[in-house]
Amino acid sequence: QVRLVESGGGLVQAGGSLRLSCAASGPTFSGFGKAWFRQAPGKEREFVAFISDSGGTTYYADSVKGRFTISRDNAKNTMYLQINSLKPEDTAVYYCAADGLYSSGPYYHTSRYDYWGQGTQVTVSS
Repeated sequence: QVRLVESGGGLVQAGGSLRLSCAASGPTFSGFGKAWFRQAPGKEREFVAFISDSGGTTYYADSVKGRFTISRDNAKNTMYLQINSLKPEDTAVYYCAADGLYSSGPYYHTSRYDYWGQGTQVTVSS
């Protein structure tokens, strides 16, 4: 069973930066795609960024391109999201997600992912 634990969220001023981490336990971390999603109050969970198993392929939501960077260190079983130039509209709970052995579907769909973390709150003040 894969377990994901996010950390690194907090309260920051607009224009600031944070680095989120997603630590994984279990045998399948290195072999599968991973992603970050976020959910603001009263809104649906939305795709933020995806990284392939090797880290060689990444995708981003248009709203975060150029500001967010996804990366992973398979040796440490950890995925990261560097978020810069934060805006108040980035305020949300950020979740990491991981493929399962038979996951399929678009990388930007929540239904693709078998494993989810509990989330970490990011709050951006104006």
